[in-house]
Amino acid sequence: MASPKNHRHHLHPNGDHKTHVPKKPKLAAALITDSEVQSEFAHHDPSVARINNGSFGSCPASVVAAQQRWQLRFLRQPDHFYFNVLKQGILESRGVIKNLVNAEDVGEISIVDNATTAVAIVLQQIAWGFAEGRFAKGDVAVMLHYAYGAVKKSVEAYVTRAGGRVIEVQLPFPVSSKEEIVSEFRAALERGKVDGSKVRLAVIDHVTSMPSVVIPVKELVKICRQEGVDHVFVDAAHGIGCVDLDMKEIGADFYTSNLHKWFFCPPGVAFLYCRKSSGSLDLHHPVVSDEYGKGLAIESAWIGTRDYSAQLVVPSVLEFVNRFEGGIDGIKKRNHEAVVRMGEMLEEAWGTNLGCPPDMCGSMIMVGLPACLEISSYADTLKLRAHLRESFGIEVPIYYRSPKEGEVGPITGYARISHQVYNKEEDYHKFRDVIDKLVGNKFTCKLLHD
Repeated sequence: MASPKNHRHHLHPNGDHKTHVPKKPKLAAALITDSEVQSEFAHHDPSVARINNGSFGSCPASVVAAQQRWQLRFLRQPDHFYFNVLKQGILESRGVIKNLVNAEDVGEISIVDNATTAVAIVLQQIAWGFAEGRFAKGDVAVMLHYAYGAVKKSVEAYVTRAGGRVIEVQLPFPVSSKEEIVSEFRAALERGKVDGSKVRLAVIDHVTSMPSVVIPVKELVKICRQEGVDHVFVDAAHGIGCVDLDMKEIGADFYTSNLHKWFFCPPGVAFLYCRKSSGSLDLHHPVVSDEYGKGLAIESAWIGTRDYSAQLVVPSVLEFVNRFEGGIDGIKKRNHEAVVRMGEMLEEAWGTNLGCPPDMCGSMIMVGLPACLEISSYADTLKLRAHLRESFGIEVPIYYRSPKEGEVGPITGYARISHQVYNKEEDYHKFRDVIDKLVGNKFTCKLLHD
């Protein structure tokens, strides 16, 4: 892969609305072969069935090499790199992202460390809305009950502490239809408007983490517009490379997605989209540098001396994914089909069920574990997960579902399996066979208790 070059000097680093990153025509490279895919991920531990791409993602060797070239380029002459290379390189990465997610212009795209950082950026400004009197005490933020733990904590730290009231959308699991989610979301918005309060913010997951379900974001954003919600923020930590993204179609004010989970970047890098036409908040990076006041994208591009290489390899990642038939869209489609196929194989083997219909999953799906494992708490899921990792070389997250009153023989444990290009069917067969072995040996989670 070619070394990174400092080019496209005609672009202004602020990325104003007149700026665009032209698509450079390239000769089509030969499609990647199966053996080349396995070579790109040969640094993975071969003894582990890694069916958990969702947690930390994966980075191919060619992109790791590109990152190392950027790192050495900085170390070779840091002053030149800072003054003449860094901003331009990050702008190029922002341009690639802008095209991938169909944003209006590159000025709407900022690059940050991860989705959790993006959440802090948006929520700290919501907190200022309360502190400066634009929002009244008791005004509401709505979020899903299955929001990521760090997001819930951020809402607590910024919104609740500032005087806001939080309403959680209670979602069923397993999920049988999109209509269930839409109905619960409407009900939560109605609760938020009781006593004349206003819903200032809706935080909507695109793909919930645990349990994993694809949320009908376009429908929920449309409902927010109809109901007068001030700001709509889509948290899509698993978005880019996992589900279809189109900022113009989704219509949210803010949208964030990690690039290291399903888009093959090294950790940690994410983008934060801020829709210009939304009258959006005056956003700032929580780490204040000399760039403060120059716009979020510029503030985020320099938060002090650190390693920016993960943000600079985005064009190299695009080269990697374009070696696959259909590029990133082809990868998404094949991962989805494979994870559904493997999920159905496991549910049939164990006599259980999936956590949602196949059309409500991306590249991850929830599969019920045999009830006889007696998973009875969140602590049990952690112990069983560790047991699978340490004793059998299987890496897979497990979710605890509280049984409903009156349920007989309920399925209380669900595995979240992922599929990425490096996975093989043997990874899932290994998982199936180990669970079958545990069941045959009359194993229960009680045996893992201290």
